[in-house]
Amino acid sequence: MADQVHSRNSYVVPRNPIHPAPENPVPPSPEQTYIIQIPRDEAIRFSPSENGRRMEQYVRRENRWRPSCCRLLCWQICLLIFGIALGGAVLNLILVLEGPRYTIERISIHGMNLTSRESQAISPEFDIALRAKNLYTIFGIHYQKDSSVKVYYNELRLVDGALPAFYQPSNNVTVFQTSLKGFMVVLTSTDAKALGDAQNKRIVPLTLMLEAPVKLKAGSVETWKMTVMGNCLITVDSLTAKANVVSNNCDIFINLLG
Repeated sequence: MADQVHSRNSYVVPRNPIHPAPENPVPPSPEQTYIIQIPRDEAIRFSPSENGRRMEQYVRRENRWRPSCCRLLCWQICLLIFGIALGGAVLNLILVLEGPRYTIERISIHGMNLTSRESQAISPEFDIALRAKNLYTIFGIHYQKDSSVKVYYNELRLVDGALPAFYQPSNNVTVFQTSLKGFMVVLTSTDAKALGDAQNKRIVPLTLMLEAPVKLKAGSVETWKMTVMGNCLITVDSLTAKANVVSNNCDIFINLLG
């Protein structure tokens, strides 16, 4: 009937038309972006227990490596410090054994008034001839400025001054003069009495302390600045211009760090 009547010109359009592949396909342009999706059931995953085991193994390796590395670093630092200290000690020993020697040749003393046994202020002056012997076979000694020389009686500083700046060749003996002065030195009655008694016995003990910045020189090569430190125990027979040196002994130390 009417529902069964179809037009001769009617046709059915397929839902998914199939187009034949072109004979010469056009390659995609570089600007195109491709997204590849992997099905979830094909993705490779590790179970939580496997992740835990891997992390635990990594932590163990790190914990084993770090202590050994720290111990190795500590040993290296200790060896470096020991090597520097040993090298400095050996160098200082060599410099001291072959270094300068000092002797007090003459001393002339003025302004030591001991007639009064009461406390008084004095301004003494010591003229000292110092004999310096350079035992180095290859090094000359270049004495720098800003040296210091002081003379004490016990703990009382009587005079102070400086050494002249000069160059002393290797294997050389040089005698130089220095003038040391004191100003308004308070001499107590106890010190005055002790000095007077020592002078009567013709045995007056004094201490000379010196610090001299120096540089060692071999040819055109000159070292960094060091400090020669000396402690000289001197005994004179009087505290006058005609004083004689009875004995003297100087200990020398060289500070390599200046």
